[in-house]
Amino acid sequence: MKLSSPCPPEPRCGNQLSDHKLSVLKFGSSVLRNTEDYARAAHEIYRHTRAGEKVVAVVSALAGETDALFNLAESMGGSKNAGLVARLVRNGELKSAALMGLALESAGIPVAVLDPHEMGLKAQGDALDANLVGLDAHRVLRHLETADVIVAPGFFGEGIDGPATLGRGGTDLTAVMFAHWLGASRARLIKDVDGVYSEDPRIDPDAQRLECVSYEDAARISRGLVQSKAICAAQEHDLTIEVAAVGKGYATKIGREQRRVGLARSAAPLRVAVLGHGAVGAGVCQHLLAHPNRFILNPVLVRDPVQHDAEARSGLTFTHQAEESFADDPDIVVELMGGLNLARSLSQTALRNGAHLVTANKAIMAQDFALLHELASRNKRALKYTAAVGGGAPILETLDRLSAHAGIMAVDGVMNGTCNYIFGQLQRGERLEDAIKRAQDAGFAEADPSTDIDGHDAADKLSIIIRHAFGIAIEPRAISRQSLNDLSPGRIRAVAEQGLVLKQIGSCSASRDGSIRASVEIRALPVSHRLASLKEEANGFIIHLPQGEVSVFGKGAGRWPTAHAVFADIMDIQRLAVTRSYPQRANMCINDGPHVGDRYA
Repeated sequence: MKLSSPCPPEPRCGNQLSDHKLSVLKFGSSVLRNTEDYARAAHEIYRHTRAGEKVVAVVSALAGETDALFNLAESMGGSKNAGLVARLVRNGELKSAALMGLALESAGIPVAVLDPHEMGLKAQGDALDANLVGLDAHRVLRHLETADVIVAPGFFGEGIDGPATLGRGGTDLTAVMFAHWLGASRARLIKDVDGVYSEDPRIDPDAQRLECVSYEDAARISRGLVQSKAICAAQEHDLTIEVAAVGKGYATKIGREQRRVGLARSAAPLRVAVLGHGAVGAGVCQHLLAHPNRFILNPVLVRDPVQHDAEARSGLTFTHQAEESFADDPDIVVELMGGLNLARSLSQTALRNGAHLVTANKAIMAQDFALLHELASRNKRALKYTAAVGGGAPILETLDRLSAHAGIMAVDGVMNGTCNYIFGQLQRGERLEDAIKRAQDAGFAEADPSTDIDGHDAADKLSIIIRHAFGIAIEPRAISRQSLNDLSPGRIRAVAEQGLVLKQIGSCSASRDGSIRASVEIRALPVSHRLASLKEEANGFIIHLPQGEVSVFGKGAGRWPTAHAVFADIMDIQRLAVTRSYPQRANMCINDGPHVGDRYA
C-alpha cells in the first residue's frame, strides 16, 4: 500500500510509508526447518501486511544448512581463511531469502528481495564474528513504495574485504539494527517458542511465560534463544524486541519494563468444516493440515467424493453429505463452494448452529450482507470474508481502517483478476475468445465465464466495498455494468494504436447529498495510470481521501492468494479463541501448551 498526497510531509529517513507502520520480522532456522515452512512464514508476514503494515523480513538459512556449509569449508581445508569461509556460508541465507521471496510471490504479496550489497548493509570486524555498522536506509525504503515486503538475508553484511558473517544468532542482530536504522515500530523475532520463559520450559515444567522482561534479565534467562549482541544493541538504541511464535497474537517484550508474568495462553484445537475442495479449498485444507495442534478437520464437503480419492491422505476425507461435514458441531465453517443456493443455505445454517463462518463467496456476501451479519451478532460468532474481495490485496481491511477517521470520497479498482488477465492477452494481440480460453486453461476463468466478463463478479465486490467504505447498502443489480463481449475488434485495435490500456474498473463515489454513484466500466487508461500497470491476475485499488490517495495492490485470483486470505481469517478466529474473545465449546478441553523446540538452550 502507498499513501500519496499533493503536499506530502517531509519523510523520515526517506520513508514514503506515511502513516503505515513498518515492522521488522525475523525468521530463524528453528522455524525454517524445511521448504514447507516458507509458506507458513509467508502467511505470518501476510498477517502483518493485511493489517496495514510494511514488513522487512530478515531470514536465516534453513535448519542445519549453515552447519553443513561450515563443515564443507572444513572438508576443503579452508577453515583458516575466514574471509573465504564467510563467502561460502552466506549462501545459506541468500538461498533462504530467495525461497521466502518465491513463497510471498505465490501468495500474491508484492515483494522485493535484496542482498546486503543492494542495501548498503555494512559490517566491520572479524569475517566470522562481525558487527553491523551501517545501512543505506533511503535505498531500502524506496523499495517499499512499490512492495509491501522486503526480504533480506540475515547473518552477514558487506565488510571492507568482502562478506562478513555476524556469529551465531546473527540474524537477531540484523533484525534489531534494521529496526533502528529504518525507524520501524517493532523488531519481532519469530522463534519456535511463544516467548521468553522464566526458566527453560523443557527442564522446568512450571516455567512461566513472561509478558515483559528487562534487557538485563533477558540477557541472562534467554541465553541461546536471543543473541546477546542483539539484546545489547536494542538496549543501546532503546528498542523493544518482541519474541513470539508463528501464528501467535502475543509476544514477550524485551525492553525497559521490569519482569511481568504473562497470562496462561491455551486453547483447544478448533474443529473446522470445509465446504468445497476446488483450487482454493484444496489450498486452505493444506494450510489447516499443517497446523494439527490448532485445527481438527472434518470431512470436506464435495459433489463427488470418488473424484477426490487420489487426493485423500491422512487427516483428509471427503463426503457429499452436509450432515457429515457438520458432524460434532464444528467451531468454524469455511464455505468455498461458490455460487448461491446450497452455499447460501449452508452459510446461514452454520451461523444459526453457533459456528464461526469464513467465506470467499462474494455473491452471498453481496446479497445476504445484512442477514449474515445479524446472525453472526445474534450468536456471538465471527463472520469473516476478506477473501471475497481483492484476493491477496487487502482492500476491505484497508477500508475499515480508513473509514473510521479519513473520510473516504471514492474507490476505483481493478477487482476481477480474470478480466485483468484477459485484457493482458488482448493487449498482446489475441482475439477475445482465445484470451478467454487461455484464462480458462490457466485456472482463472470458469467453464462459463459470463459472471466475470459480464461484470457481475465485479458488481458483487463493489457492493461489498460500498458497505465498508460508506456504510450504505447498494444491491449488485443496481450497479451498471459493461461486458467484455461489447468490445468490438475495432475498439480494441484503436485503443492499442493510441498507446492506451483497457481495464475493467469498478468505481464508487459519494455525492454531497449522501448518495452513492457506482458502476463497472471498461476504460482505456494511459499507461502512466497506476491501475494500467497491473499485470496478469493482479487486483489494484485506489482509495480517494481528502488528503490524498491510498493504493492497495496484490494478486486477485488463483489458489494461493485467495487461500492465504481465507486462512488469515481462520487464524484470526483461532487467535481470538486463545485470548477468550469468543467462548469455546464446552466439549473442547485439549490443552495447547507452549511450543518448545530445540533452540531454547
